Amino acid sequence: MSQTLHTTLLIIGGGPGGYVAAIRAGQLGIPTILVEGQSLGGTCLNIGCIPSKALIHVAEQFQQTVHHSQGSPLGIEVDVPTLDIGKSVEWKDGIVDRLTTGVAALLKKHKVQVIHGWAKVVDGKTVDVGDQRIQCEHLLLATGSKSVNLPMLPIGGPIISSTEALAPKRIPKRLIVVGGGYIGLELGIAYRKLGAEVSVVEAQDRILPAYDAELTQPVAESLKQLGVKVFLKHSVTGFENNTLQVRDPSGETLSLETDQVLVAVGRKPNTQGWNLEALNLDMNGSAIKIDSRCQTSMRNVWAIGDLSGEPMLAHRAMAQGEMVAELISGKSREFNPAAIPAVCFTDPELVVVGKTPDEAKAAGLDCIVSSFPFAANGRAMTLESKTGFVRVVARRDNHLIVGWQAVGVGVSELSTAFGLSLEMGSRLEDVAGTIHAHPTLGEAVQEAALRALGHALHM
Repeated sequence: MSQTLHTTLLIIGGGPGGYVAAIRAGQLGIPTILVEGQSLGGTCLNIGCIPSKALIHVAEQFQQTVHHSQGSPLGIEVDVPTLDIGKSVEWKDGIVDRLTTGVAALLKKHKVQVIHGWAKVVDGKTVDVGDQRIQCEHLLLATGSKSVNLPMLPIGGPIISSTEALAPKRIPKRLIVVGGGYIGLELGIAYRKLGAEVSVVEAQDRILPAYDAELTQPVAESLKQLGVKVFLKHSVTGFENNTLQVRDPSGETLSLETDQVLVAVGRKPNTQGWNLEALNLDMNGSAIKIDSRCQTSMRNVWAIGDLSGEPMLAHRAMAQGEMVAELISGKSREFNPAAIPAVCFTDPELVVVGKTPDEAKAAGLDCIVSSFPFAANGRAMTLESKTGFVRVVARRDNHLIVGWQAVGVGVSELSTAFGLSLEMGSRLEDVAGTIHAHPTLGEAVQEAALRALGHALHM
C-alpha cells in the first residue's frame, strides 16, 4: 500500500444516501472520506430519477406539439414537429452535469474528502481503494442497487436496460418493455410519446402490481389511449432474430417482432464486487439487515438506502444518511418516519403515502375511505386533465389519517401535503378545516377529507 489514510467516517457510495450523509457529517465537523467508483449522485442523478424525468418532460412536450398539429381544442395550430433526440439527450445531460457538479461543490464546501475509485472492504475498520488503504472508526455502506437481469435476455445490442434507454441515439420504430412496474411504464410511456410503437409484457395479472387496482386503473386507461399494447400474465421465454418469444396464460408461445427490448423487471441490492463478504454481516434476503438506527450486526458498520432493502427510494436513503451522520456525532435519533411517499411518474402520475385501504384492513384498523375525483376540480379541467382522484384513509374512531393515495396529472407535487399531514398526526377535521387555495389540484385533498366527514362541497 502506498499510503494509509485515517478518518472518523468512511462512506462507500456517493449516491443520494452517501453524499447526504457526507454533507451532514461535514456540517457536524466529523472528518469524512467518501469513496465513489463512478459519478457522484449515484444511479438517481446519473442514470435514474433525474434523467428519466428529463426524458419524460421531452416526451410530454413533443406529444403536446404533435397533438396541436392535429387540430387542438385550445386553438393552437402548428406544423408537424420533428424530434432531434441528440439535442434532447444533450439537454438532459446538461441537467445531470449541473446537479453532479453541485454535489461535488457541496462536499468540498463541507470539507469532505472524495476519493474516486472502487472500494474493497478489508474489515469493519479498513477499506482499500486502489493502492490506498483507509482506516476509519465508522464505516457507512451506501452502494445502492442495480437492475435485475434476466438470463434469457442478456443486455447488449437490441436488448437494453434503463441505462441505455435514457441515452438513446435514435428512437426505435418498435420497443417491447419487459416489466410493467414503475420503471418500465415511465420509460415505455415516454418512448410511446416520442413516436415508438410500444408493447409491455408483464407476468402478473395487471400493470403496477405493487399498487391497488383502483389506483392503477387510470394508468391502464391512459396506456390504451396512447396505443400501448399490454400483455398481462405473459412470461418471456427467449429472444432471437429481433423476435421476443413469450408464453401466454394458456401456455401458447407468441412471437413478438421488435427493434429493441427494454428489460425493467426491478432492482436488487448492490452487494457484489467490493468484498462485503469479509464483514460477514446478518442479511435480510439479498439486503443487509439493519436496525432502527441503520446499524448492521457489526457495531461500527452502518448501511443505508437500497442496499438495506425496500422501499428502494432515494428520499429514504437521504433521510437515513442524514440520521446516521447525526448519530455518529452523538445525537440521539432513530429512523421512524410516519410514511415514505412513493411516486410513479407515469401518465397520469401516481402517489402513495401511508396505508392503502387494503393495508389498513390488514392491520386490523376500521377505516373510512373516501375519494374525490379530479373531474370535479376546476384546475384539473384547465390543465386538460380530468382523470384520477385523491383518496384518504382515516380511522373511523378518531379520524386520524393513516394514508393518502392519488392518481392524476401533477399529483407528484401533492405528496408533500400528504407526507406532512401524516407526519403531523392530522385528523380529517384538520385537513378539511384548512383553507386550500383556489383553483389548485390541492383542493381535491381538502375535498377528500370533507367527503370522508360526509359533506363534500363540490360533489
